[in-house]
Amino acid sequence: MLPGGRHFRKKGQVTDDTLQAAAVAESLVASGGFSEKDLLRKLSETYIVRPEWFGPASTLFFDLVRSGTVPHQAALLVHKRNHGSRSNGSVMRGFPLGLCYPAPEVYQVSLTCSRLTHYDPVAGHCSAFLNVMVSDMVRGASRRTAFRHARSLCTSNEVHAVLGSYDQYNPDPSLDSVLCSHAALHSFMQGKSLPHAILSAINLGGDADTVGACCGALAGACWGLEAVPERWCRDLEGYDRLVQLAGQVWAGRVDR
Repeated sequence: MLPGGRHFRKKGQVTDDTLQAAAVAESLVASGGFSEKDLLRKLSETYIVRPEWFGPASTLFFDLVRSGTVPHQAALLVHKRNHGSRSNGSVMRGFPLGLCYPAPEVYQVSLTCSRLTHYDPVAGHCSAFLNVMVSDMVRGASRRTAFRHARSLCTSNEVHAVLGSYDQYNPDPSLDSVLCSHAALHSFMQGKSLPHAILSAINLGGDADTVGACCGALAGACWGLEAVPERWCRDLEGYDRLVQLAGQVWAGRVDR
């Protein structure tokens, strides 16, 4: 919440984590649920407006799509050119799915949503694991119960091993989807409050905005909006719109 940094951010300014998550939320509201075509259009529009916030993998993907490449082919091309697609971009944007869909439905929708841009399925399983937790917690489950449920639904051996035994590993705030998701989950599960969890995640360094965003989504689902410090709400860019979007997604959830 301070200005500066290597991207010369303003106080309270959001990054592509928030921009892409908002695009997912807007698409869910507009389409009454997950729509591959609508979501790709909204993500592309977001990229056009704020391309400076997007990482190299996302930049290449949206440049390919805008040039006429079929999205699934673009995802494969990015995967090949970058020698993998395990990055955390599909994890950070997917949390509104947890508001819209109950588990285990959200697990499968999360895999599909991730596949739009990330060819490697491990990114999708990370997104699905955390989204199941969000889905359960906003519907009243405790974080421990939500964690156990997500672990029981996880079908990726690697993700199950790392996230399912989060307390056995030291957090590494990496761009890698598994390591990023683990760092966020570790900070959340060890957190004593929403601010404590989020600050613990951000202060790990590394890909701090994405680890913080993922941890913040989990913490918000667990402790609620009232747990967010007033000074954070006051200074956050687009706060009122984000709260409105969250309410709209929740009001249109498929299990209402």
